Amino acid sequence: MEYVQAFLHEIKFERNYSELTITNYRKDILQFLTFLETEAIPSYIDVGMIEVRNFLQILYTKNYKRATIARKISALRSFYKFLLKEGVVKKNPFLTVSLPKKEIRLPNFFYEDEMELLFSQKLEETPLNLRNIVILELLYGTGIRVSECCKLRVDSVDFYTNTLLVFGKRNKERFVPFGQHARQALKTYLEIARPKLMKHVEPHEFLFVNHLGKSLTARGIQYIFTKWIEDIAEIQKISPHMLRHTFATHLLNRGADLRVVQELLGHENLATTQIYTHVTKDRLQNVYNMYHPRAQKR
Repeated sequence: MEYVQAFLHEIKFERNYSELTITNYRKDILQFLTFLETEAIPSYIDVGMIEVRNFLQILYTKNYKRATIARKISALRSFYKFLLKEGVVKKNPFLTVSLPKKEIRLPNFFYEDEMELLFSQKLEETPLNLRNIVILELLYGTGIRVSECCKLRVDSVDFYTNTLLVFGKRNKERFVPFGQHARQALKTYLEIARPKLMKHVEPHEFLFVNHLGKSLTARGIQYIFTKWIEDIAEIQKISPHMLRHTFATHLLNRGADLRVVQELLGHENLATTQIYTHVTKDRLQNVYNMYHPRAQKR
């Protein structure tokens, strides 16, 4: 277990992996070690291609999703790469294993009229409601992740340039612009709502706070949006991450350049952003089929 802990320490402090990735990698490695114990294999040092194939066979038999299996392979490949570097093993048995192709799942998003419905809600101007409006404006208006939203600090906001300094995956920085609606909501929140919410706590610099004045968590933001939908019957399901999908889809629908959207979202690979072009094409096809007289069967 000492090498497992050393590996997790490295990916956390030297490679800046996210907490979620570290947690998943730990589970994946421990699952593999349990498999070795079940198969009476003394140590991960004694693993070869036969053991790897048997392990993968079990994963497929248990009907794990392809994306999950791909993550487990990546975790174990990285772990063995670490062991190889430390001189513990002489080869990486996961090096030649092919990752299963990911299932193409089109992201859920809101149509523009649904977003208008959200923004048109008349809410009492309480500190919490003013905070919720800002979060909605920023998640839709900037496309930042919920985890990035939670990490925003007061000095992340630049009203001179109307930009946010965002810390993304592996603490990579990027600047993201925000619009006039978000600007006004932010100013109101910072001037009126946040001081009231922070009244009984020690000062800190996190931008968004809960009803106790402490920094807001990702789970807290999910709760806010789940509660919000109770009053909006027309929208069946809402999640904060859908606003990120909506941001990208609406930009591309209106002609934004794919590489600009990639940079705004903080995607390392253009392929990750390209899934939103499928959404756009799907929408165009549906509209064409619905309205063009020669597209419909007689």
